[in-house]
Amino acid sequence: MTRLRFALLNAAQTDGNTRRNFRRELDADLVEFDAANGHLPDHTDFDGVVVTGSRSSVYWDEAWIPPLIEYVADVADAGVPVLGVCYGHQVLAEALGGRVAGMDGFEIGYNTVRHRGDDPLFEGVDEEFTVFTTHGDTVIDLPPNATLLAENDHGVHAFRDGHCWGVQFHPEYDIDTAREVTEGKRERLTDARVDAVLDAITPDAYDAACEVKPIFDNFVAYARRLKADRESAAAADD
Repeated sequence: MTRLRFALLNAAQTDGNTRRNFRRELDADLVEFDAANGHLPDHTDFDGVVVTGSRSSVYWDEAWIPPLIEYVADVADAGVPVLGVCYGHQVLAEALGGRVAGMDGFEIGYNTVRHRGDDPLFEGVDEEFTVFTTHGDTVIDLPPNATLLAENDHGVHAFRDGHCWGVQFHPEYDIDTAREVTEGKRERLTDARVDAVLDAITPDAYDAACEVKPIFDNFVAYARRLKADRESAAAADD
């Protein structure tokens, strides 16, 4: 079976965790673009597009952010499946007409999220699940055509709009990434809070969070079905 070809729009500025984590979880050939340095595809000819997390906010005045939002809007208009994770979820929301803003607090650590309905992205995932979260921004207005899929007390954690999904949490994180990201928050959060989160990053917590990893296979399966349906329709028209 031919592997799918996805664009990985890497919005992370420095570490190699993002590349490692997404390449481990996505069963597709990934063409990586350094979005945080302004490198984006010049076409939309992909089977899917994945937008990663970032240390930036979508509303910051940085030159690379508007082109990224515009490109994501273009691929959505072209009918290409999109998966946005954390910052990518917020980029997708903005690209489709939603709105992102800063939170009063900061959500970090292994937390509980609830999803609703039977959307294919969450097939095989319990209604209530554990995930690693780290964000100070949130989607405060969903895109006009979007459906809320998951949330917790901190706000929107997943939505769908057509062939596009955004998830606020980090299903791709391994333990090393969770620890490194948490340590990096000492300039923003108190040492006591950071230490408490670090203490809670345990093998058991990670194992619980792994139960949401099927969303990667579900996204790939959806993109594969969509491609097959389009190829069948095109063949029928010939």
